[in-house]
Amino acid sequence: MDFISYHMLTTILLFPVLAAVIILFLPRDEIKVIRWAAFFASLIPFALSVWLWLRFDSNAAGFQFTEQYPWYQAINSSFFVGVDGLSMTMVLLTTLLTPLAILASFKITDRVKAFMMLFLMLETGMLGVFLSLDLLIFFVFWEIGLVPMYFLINQWGSANRNYASMKFMIYTMAGSLGLLLAIQMIGVSFGTYNLPELFKLWPVASELKNIPLGLPIETVKAVAFWAFVIAFAIKVPVWPFHTWLPDAHTEAPTAGSMILAGVLLKLGAYGFLRLVLPLYPAQAQQYAGALAFLAVMAIVFGAFAAYGQTDFKRLVAYSSINHMGFVLLGIAAAARAMGTMNATFALNGAILQMFNHGLSAAGMFFLVGVVYERTHTRNLDELGGLFPLAPVYGGILIFTSMASLGLPGLNGFVSEFLVVRGSFPILTVYTVIAMIGLLFTGAYILKGIKKVLHGPLNEHWVGHMTEINTREIVVMVPLMALILVIGIWPAWILEVINKAVTMLF
Repeated sequence: MDFISYHMLTTILLFPVLAAVIILFLPRDEIKVIRWAAFFASLIPFALSVWLWLRFDSNAAGFQFTEQYPWYQAINSSFFVGVDGLSMTMVLLTTLLTPLAILASFKITDRVKAFMMLFLMLETGMLGVFLSLDLLIFFVFWEIGLVPMYFLINQWGSANRNYASMKFMIYTMAGSLGLLLAIQMIGVSFGTYNLPELFKLWPVASELKNIPLGLPIETVKAVAFWAFVIAFAIKVPVWPFHTWLPDAHTEAPTAGSMILAGVLLKLGAYGFLRLVLPLYPAQAQQYAGALAFLAVMAIVFGAFAAYGQTDFKRLVAYSSINHMGFVLLGIAAAARAMGTMNATFALNGAILQMFNHGLSAAGMFFLVGVVYERTHTRNLDELGGLFPLAPVYGGILIFTSMASLGLPGLNGFVSEFLVVRGSFPILTVYTVIAMIGLLFTGAYILKGIKKVLHGPLNEHWVGHMTEINTREIVVMVPLMALILVIGIWPAWILEVINKAVTMLF
């Protein structure tokens, strides 16, 4: 136990890879053994994350549970990991959703061993981004997460999986190229990739002598700022970089969509919070209006696009663009008025919205998968009248949809309210326009519920649409419990988030 205590973060980070290696040696035909091995292995990082959360001191400044090991000493890069309130929240979300997604994928029968191994490696890639305190290590894990998701879409996706997986890879790699160049520029200029050191050195950057190509330090900052912003905007995704997302979601297997919406989209928003705001406060303030404009476009166009869909899964995919727009709006408001009370409200809301959207979006994509497994269609015009056939499923779908809609008493309301409350005094016009998107959020959510559940009994699905089973309910119960708890009592998580915001910014 002492070893785990002293190496808690590396244990959480690398245990999924160890589990994937063990699964590699299991007999291919033992499908049940492989499934349960992957599921129970994914519970270990979650249990350790809960223990980490309970031991985490939200009042302590700086990063906690840090571990640092030599990695690439020639360029002064080390394997350096640690957590603060921001990353702790994202680690908890990742380790919670991974076992639920694995449990949701028990219907997969084709190449189960490869599927489970890729999923566990994907978990390590995502956790590495949240835990890294070295820019080069951050980038390594940023790229590691791409590969498993590409194969999950490409090998287990729907009919257009080749197109969707290639589009996903090209878009993300395009952003990664600029991100890598900016990280290298920073490393050469400062002689280190260590994030805590960079935060200290950044205010005296004008004194540096080893700037690449002899460029002014402000030019270096501006170039790196836009490289970071574009890479993270593609990942969020922000309009107009969003077009890869609906295709990737629509073609991905259910578990892949759960993780894609629940965690992978958060990597971009996390990049804004961890790197852009602390390292480029002047540039972020200067271009806060542009970020707010892109956020509002994502909110409004995402809502309009979702309302126009006839594919249930595509509707939920566009809803992710709409909801993540509120995260960027909160970030833009904080960039414009850093250090003020309103900026603190906006940032608290943005970070909580990342967590809340992870819960509701993962639940919604799973519930779409439940219907698709039984009816083999996602066409809303072919569904309808399913409530009498599956009343428990209908109740769970309405509950989760209301969380996505932002119903008071559920988690979505708390985070979106905080974003709007903080953004309105700072970016008044943009926030008012965003309310149009909020109105249409209700419209597309109610449209989805109506088209799936309500109307006269659809005789076509009698005998096909069976009730949600025990395994599927087990997937949804933790999500629903957290949705309700955060909606009623958000203080337990907001306390950790708020301390991180006030200490960081």
